Amino acid sequence: MSDDLAGLSLVELYDQLLMPAPPGPVAMWPQTVGWVWLVLGLVALLALAVGKLVAWRRATRYRRAALAELRLAGDDPVAIAIILRRAALSGFPRDAVAGLHGSDWLAFLDCATHRVQFGGTAAGEVLKQAPYRPQAPHKDLPDMAAAWIRTHRVPGVHGVPGAGA
Repeated sequence: MSDDLAGLSLVELYDQLLMPAPPGPVAMWPQTVGWVWLVLGLVALLALAVGKLVAWRRATRYRRAALAELRLAGDDPVAIAIILRRAALSGFPRDAVAGLHGSDWLAFLDCATHRVQFGGTAAGEVLKQAPYRPQAPHKDLPDMAAAWIRTHRVPGVHGVPGAGA
């Protein structure tokens, strides 16, 4: 110990201490370039996901519009036939849909989805005849039409080969 500190009490020694300088501010920017690349990659993935979501929403807009019209149509077979035709024309190539009628129209509807089958059913017969002569409403037709609108597969979309819409 040095002589000038020898006679001092503990409190006096404590008063002689110098406080260290406080540390500088912590930088908010990442210190390594890896974090920057990670953030850029996450932003790119987020942008890709948003782009895919927007494209999917645009591609399925006609389905939402058809389902809204179907709710308003109730059980009117003529209105349901028109809504199904419009939905098919919006989703499929025009030349594949526009000329279909009767059994060919029902076969097309059956091929577009495997969950709903119109051919060979009473609801299918009502749908087939509705645009040409008045038909009594069929209790299953609105539900079948809604299921077809929700579940049909468009060529070139969702991994189904063929021309896109």
